[in-house]
Amino acid sequence: MLDWLIGEQKPLGWMLAFWPVLAVAFVGSLAATVLCRRVAIRLGIVDRPDHLVKTHTEPVAYLGGPAMFVGLTAGSLVGVYLLHGDRAFSHEARWLLAVLAGAAVACLVGLADDILDLRPRHKMLGQVLAAAVLLLAGINPNLEPITRSIGLSLPTGVEMVLDALIVVLFVLGATNSLNLLDGLDGLCAGVTVIIGAAMLLLAVHLATWDAGGSGDPVRIVICLGLVGGVCGFLPFNRHPARIFMGDAGSMLLGFVAAALMILFAQQSPRCWLASVAIFGLPILDATVTVVRRLLNRRPLFVSDRGHIYDQMIDRGTPLRKTVMICYVLAGLYAVIGLLMSRVQTCHAIAVGVLTIAVSALVVWRKGYHRQVLRIAGEPHGSLESRRDH
Repeated sequence: MLDWLIGEQKPLGWMLAFWPVLAVAFVGSLAATVLCRRVAIRLGIVDRPDHLVKTHTEPVAYLGGPAMFVGLTAGSLVGVYLLHGDRAFSHEARWLLAVLAGAAVACLVGLADDILDLRPRHKMLGQVLAAAVLLLAGINPNLEPITRSIGLSLPTGVEMVLDALIVVLFVLGATNSLNLLDGLDGLCAGVTVIIGAAMLLLAVHLATWDAGGSGDPVRIVICLGLVGGVCGFLPFNRHPARIFMGDAGSMLLGFVAAALMILFAQQSPRCWLASVAIFGLPILDATVTVVRRLLNRRPLFVSDRGHIYDQMIDRGTPLRKTVMICYVLAGLYAVIGLLMSRVQTCHAIAVGVLTIAVSALVVWRKGYHRQVLRIAGEPHGSLESRRDH
């Protein structure tokens, strides 16, 4: 049935084959969000305002992360069912289950942080454990084309170590990047939908482009499950938010994005670069945050209101407009990434370097790298801006 639906590997055929994944993920997440919000309020699992970093006016329920995980899991299991029984897809089904297992670890670590306020090193340890699940399942980047293109022949042991380092780096980077981006109602969730949709287009392109005929069901199912799960949660997270995703949600979404980028790396260096570019906005915000804190000698793991989106609001941009601008920026990075997937690798690298240079120039001209401190208890527009030397 799956082969009949896909037909001659046309994009519409792949979407028709796996559309139940999107539908089930959406409905599952929508229902779970309603239930998790009620549970969070009853148990007192809420985010309370502090008038400095957390500027919402009243306590807001957590547990949005577990709700999205329910949707993602339900949709992905439908994908596993669609692949079940076809020997050509047996290892893809195992990979889907491995991604779900790693996502469960990331979500649980984030949930523990939401409830118990874990130390940064404990959270990072949990993220490394989630990355280990991918490695154990054999999900790692394919470095052979890169090493071969530059004339290197790495020993098997060295290549395995590099694979492990890359997987851990991507999981740590993506989970913490989306965690930093989760600062405004609907921002992180909406940006993730845009990223997931762009990666879905990239996966469908690979499915139709793959000369071997094996297609790309793993990436397609994960993207559909991700988009459906987040879309079921987003209506409750838009301003004014009735539920937050918390660290459980941001770590979950970051882990899934990292897993997708690693899976794209298995296809070709160009697809890897394209997927990283699609994830450009979270990378930009995280990089600017780290650089700003280092330049101003601020602790790396202490929350502040100096993110790009915070500074936009502090400079007079309304919250809804700020979120929409971030959506547009995320869409721009997504388009750049998709274009990179259609050109030669050397040209994709050139586009990536140009994108980095333009992004850095805009950040510098706008002054987003400078320290911006909000004075506790003062009105929304009151700011204190200074640079520490």
